[in-house]
Amino acid sequence: MTLSASKIATRLALVACVGLSLSACSRLTPWASSNRPVFDGQYFRAKVAFEKESPAAFTVTVRDAGKSLAGAREAGRLEATTHCIAYFGDSRIEWGASNPDAEEGALLFQDGSLVMSGTCRGW
Repeated sequence: MTLSASKIATRLALVACVGLSLSACSRLTPWASSNRPVFDGQYFRAKVAFEKESPAAFTVTVRDAGKSLAGAREAGRLEATTHCIAYFGDSRIEWGASNPDAEEGALLFQDGSLVMSGTCRGW
C-alpha cells in the first residue's frame, strides 16, 4: 500500500500541529512570562551564597519574604536543594537555626529578606 505525496504531507502537518500544541502543556499558564516556580501564589527571588573552596556550607537569601512567609520558606528550600544536588548529587541538608522548618521567632530576616543557612550532606 503506497500513500500519495499529498496524504503524506497532510499526515506530517497533522503530527507537527499535535506536537506543537502538546509542547505548550508544560507551562502552568500559556500567557505567563516566566517559568519560575510559584510558592503560595507568589514569585520569590532566592539566591545561594557559598565559598568556592567549600560549597557544602551555604546561605540562602529569599527576597521580599513578607509577601508570604510560607512561600519564602519553600522558595529557600528549593534553592538550597537545587544547590546541593548540583554540587553533591544529593538533596540531604543539615539546616542551621534559621531554616524552613523553624519556628517564626527563630527565623533570621535582613532588610525584608529571609536568610537561612545549612550544609549539604552529600554522598
